[in-house]
Order: sequence, then C-alpha cells, then structure tokens
Amino acid sequence: MARIGESVYGSTPFQKLLGHNKEVMEAWSHLGEVLEKDGLLSSELKEQVRRTLAQGNGCEYCKAKGKPDPDTFNEKISVAIGFAEVFLKQKGDISDSTFEILKGYFSEGEISELCAFITFITAQQYFGAMMKLKPQNTGN
Repeated sequence: MARIGESVYGSTPFQKLLGHNKEVMEAWSHLGEVLEKDGLLSSELKEQVRRTLAQGNGCEYCKAKGKPDPDTFNEKISVAIGFAEVFLKQKGDISDSTFEILKGYFSEGEISELCAFITFITAQQYFGAMMKLKPQNTGN
C-alpha cells in the first residue's frame, strides 16, 4: 500500500497519488505524454531507457512494467541505454567524454531530449519509490 491514499483524480495509481493537487497531476501527466511520444527520439528508444532507469531508481511500480528488451536494441538504443546507466551511477556528475560519445550518435536536439526524458522519468520513479507505490495485481 502506498504511503498516502489515492485522490479521486487521475486514471492510474501514480496519477491518483499526484492528484491530491489536480493542477500538478494534470501538468505532470501532460509533460509525460509529450516526452514519451515520438519526438526527435523514437518512443521505442525512450521506452527502453525508461525500463533501464526503473531497474535502478527504486520504484517497484515502474520495475513491474518490464526490464529492457535487448531484442529491440539498435545502435542508438544501446548508446542511450549506456548513457542512462552512466546517469544512474554518476547522477549529475557525467563527464564531458561521455557527452562526446553521445555526440557521435545524436544531434544536440536529441541529446537535450534524452537528458530531459531521463531526468523527468527519474523524478517520476523517485516519486513512486518515495510513496512506496506497488504494482497492481501482485497480491500485496
């Protein structure tokens, strides 16, 4: 059970925890929708990054959505996942040489989108972990 009760607002357990402040929940959900869809980076790449982050950010609800699927990896996805793993270990202290590697595969716009996605998803997963949000249908 989560640390606080669900609000009446929102359509997922995560949104219902944020829904205690409806405006925050709506803005958060909108930003999530924008970041998760195809942009400069594909939604497939971002989903594999999200799954990678979930394994290290402590949110059981997020982990339950699946581990990264190596069968879907291409070169760009592999580099993005590697960057996400560096982020998990280094947090904000990422070396310039790591960004130089990214520049070999991604445009500056794509790097900006990747970093925005990683930090937003991390904040989302930290919120889930703080609230002890559990996956549905686990019998707990």
